[in-house]
Amino acid sequence: MKKATLFLLLIGTLVLLVSCAGRSQSADKEEGINVVTAMTAQYRKISPQLAKQMMDSEEPVTIVDVRTKSEFNSGHIRDAILLPNESITTAERPQELPDTDATILVYCRSGNRSAQASRKLVSLGYVNVYDFGGINTWPYELVQ
Repeated sequence: MKKATLFLLLIGTLVLLVSCAGRSQSADKEEGINVVTAMTAQYRKISPQLAKQMMDSEEPVTIVDVRTKSEFNSGHIRDAILLPNESITTAERPQELPDTDATILVYCRSGNRSAQASRKLVSLGYVNVYDFGGINTWPYELVQ
């Protein structure tokens, strides 16, 4: 009887560990950054304000708009490149982003596509990916 109970306890623990290992979000918060983990690679969810600070700093950043072309043409963040989420696959790195070590700031309209695109970019080997959500919460200037 003791062996059966121990066996069931061991199986239950393994099931719990396996189910928790597949989770993609971490509760880690550091300086306003939510770290989102996809297996061992990760991207960071940041605020529009932190994204703006990064854009205004001396460090180079690549700003990626993952909306559609018509959305991009209606107004976008200065110096952003258009790379629609639908065009990003997990099989091939986008030629618009040749440096996997570059700091990449990703946004869309509301934050859903930017999260999807960020996960795909991380799976392609990009290591400095920051998702700052949607342009609908961007309080700064846009260009057309």
